[in-house]
Amino acid sequence: MSNKNIWLVSDTHFGHDKMYRFTNDDGSLIRPWAKDAAEGDEIMIENWNAVVRPDDRVYHLGDVAIPRRAIATLGKLNGRIILIKGNHDIFKLKDYLPYVQDIRATHKLDRFLLSHIPIHQKSLARWTQGNIHGHMHSNIVMKRGLLNQNQISAILTFQ
Repeated sequence: MSNKNIWLVSDTHFGHDKMYRFTNDDGSLIRPWAKDAAEGDEIMIENWNAVVRPDDRVYHLGDVAIPRRAIATLGKLNGRIILIKGNHDIFKLKDYLPYVQDIRATHKLDRFLLSHIPIHQKSLARWTQGNIHGHMHSNIVMKRGLLNQNQISAILTFQ
């Protein structure tokens, strides 16, 4: 039996200063733990490495870094990272490959589909447990005004 853990994370947006000015619907900051990307990235690195061991597997559900130079932040993180590309992962694959084990569009993990953007409700039938995704930041996927139990947002938080 393996002692390795599996972790899911999304939307780290390393190097992206504007993330620290984005707000929730109520006006509160999405990332209140730092004033800018330099401070926020260091906090995320410290918190990540406090729980993720070097041999653990990490599925990063996209939107790793903006700008390109911040991709190198992945080199400071523990774990064997598999990148599920997000809409902001726009750089060449060779920019990510020194830091990740693999790059994929989606990944089947047990009975879940891992993706960056939520999968359409009509496409979920073949994934018996549902879809774990990123992209939504502090939002959740709703269905007829209720929380969609088959859509799980991987929300990054350090509060």
